Amino acid sequence: MGHGDPQQHFSYLPKILNGGFAGIVGVTCVFPIDLVKTRLQNQRISPDGTAQYKGIVDCARKTWQNGGPTSLSKFRSLYSGSGVNILLITPEKAIKLVANDFFRYNLSKPGEKKLSALRGMAAGGLAGLCQIIITTPMELLKIQLQQGSGGGTKLSATQLALGLLREKGIAGLYKGLGSTIARDVTFSMIYFPLFAHLDSLGPRKSDGSGDAVFYASFISGIVAGATGSFSVTPLDVIKTRMQLLKTNPGEIQYKNIADAFVKILQHEGPKALFKGAACRMMVIAPLFGIAQTVYYIGVAEKVLGIQKAQHV
Repeated sequence: MGHGDPQQHFSYLPKILNGGFAGIVGVTCVFPIDLVKTRLQNQRISPDGTAQYKGIVDCARKTWQNGGPTSLSKFRSLYSGSGVNILLITPEKAIKLVANDFFRYNLSKPGEKKLSALRGMAAGGLAGLCQIIITTPMELLKIQLQQGSGGGTKLSATQLALGLLREKGIAGLYKGLGSTIARDVTFSMIYFPLFAHLDSLGPRKSDGSGDAVFYASFISGIVAGATGSFSVTPLDVIKTRMQLLKTNPGEIQYKNIADAFVKILQHEGPKALFKGAACRMMVIAPLFGIAQTVYYIGVAEKVLGIQKAQHV
């Protein structure tokens, strides 16, 4: 809805609550797949051509087998690092979804019901940039906890964070900032305009709200999420590699995005840049399908007893 409608205004509280709730629901559903994706992306091919994991199913099976003696401990192993993700996904998703709505609202023209593709990309890119303050440390901590394949004492997210702060200051939590920005801004520039376009094509609810029906928003989120996630997989591989704190002796180190891109191509070939692509799509597609749908349902407005604003 554009600025021309005096009945509509941009309400922060319900959008923030919806964004946080959407993030928690989405991440809880898909976290085990995300863990498998991280481990696939971080594995290196040995000189004799062998790899620790043969694929998605093999990685998931080995994670389950190595998870401990009981079914409960095996199940918990699939959620290694989920605590920090579920804790921080609330502000992260709230920032991302609310910022996109905010920029779309302010970039719309009076009376305009649909944003142009260019302005939609600008709004998405700015939203992706805003979330970085939460996303970078969240991803950094999550990757260390998900990797969990070596020996030694297993640290908690809090211990890891405090250790990094003591050793390197606040900058320690923002290792891989440039590659995270490149991935998330690019993804958001693809995802949000594509979702808005697909969602606008779906059948509308009969309650006069103008919103798409539940399944239309869900399918739109899945398709847009899968498209965006596949497109930025090389940037995600580079980001994952650059954020790994502990590497084995002799492993290649990366100075920046360009250096990582060249070295991965030289030593591992183009296929390495798409490691975990299918897994990432299996994570992002349902995550955004679920999160975007929950966000659009407007749970917070129902709880607060206020009218739900339409989306531009």
